[in-house]
Amino acid sequence: MSIAQHLVELQKRIIICAIAIVAAAIGAWFIAPFVLDALREPLLMVMQKTGRQTQINYSDVSSPLNVRMHITMVLGIIIAAPIWLYELWRFLAPGMLRKEKLTAVGFVGTAIPLFLGGCLFGWWAFPNLVSFMSSFASADDVQLISADTYLRFVMNLMLFMGLGFVLPLLLVLLNFVGVMSAKTIIKGWRVAIVVALIFAAFITPPTDILSMFLLSSPMLGLYLIACLISWLHDRRAAKRAQTLLEDDALPDPDIPGTSDLTETSGASDAGSTTK
Repeated sequence: MSIAQHLVELQKRIIICAIAIVAAAIGAWFIAPFVLDALREPLLMVMQKTGRQTQINYSDVSSPLNVRMHITMVLGIIIAAPIWLYELWRFLAPGMLRKEKLTAVGFVGTAIPLFLGGCLFGWWAFPNLVSFMSSFASADDVQLISADTYLRFVMNLMLFMGLGFVLPLLLVLLNFVGVMSAKTIIKGWRVAIVVALIFAAFITPPTDILSMFLLSSPMLGLYLIACLISWLHDRRAAKRAQTLLEDDALPDPDIPGTSDLTETSGASDAGSTTK
């Protein structure tokens, strides 16, 4: 397939993905108010707990529409994910070997649940983070939170937690393709801790050390699992290589003369020993 044909095929896939996302976003427009109500829940909990007025603030006339459009587009991308992932696969698959296809399917099939698990963990931690950070305000204060900033905080929290859950899988993939050994991955434990803390620091305030360690702990746990899987893979690969070496050292009965040569060399060794 020529470059021009590849570009035409890519254009076709992009158009299909765009149509799917727009169609999903139209349906998500009617779900967006329920999502916004769910985002308000932590603020209502803070207000009930402290008695302090805490609410979302729209800074200008267009803010309510912007927030709803933002939620709609994000939901549209998530709902249409099976379609645009399938179209991406159809574009990339023809240029892959069978082994590469199996590796890609295994990686994507594992990455999607991990990413969704990270997003769900971020959503679970979200109310606790809001409650903790709001607790620093005085009881006499009125806390007006910008809707755009609040929504961006939630999206960043879920996105970074989702990506953080996928990072250990990338280490396993690099190990399986032979780019990085298990020994190298294990030696990089200091780097893994720093990366996990950086991810957590992006979504927690600098003074909230406890929440930062709480959010980084699942990523570190997945890193340890990645180390174990890589170590088992390297161990199995070493055993397989050793078995192949031993098989190569044995005479092949299908090749004429190899058994006779082995017997002749054995007889010669016995004769020299007798002398």
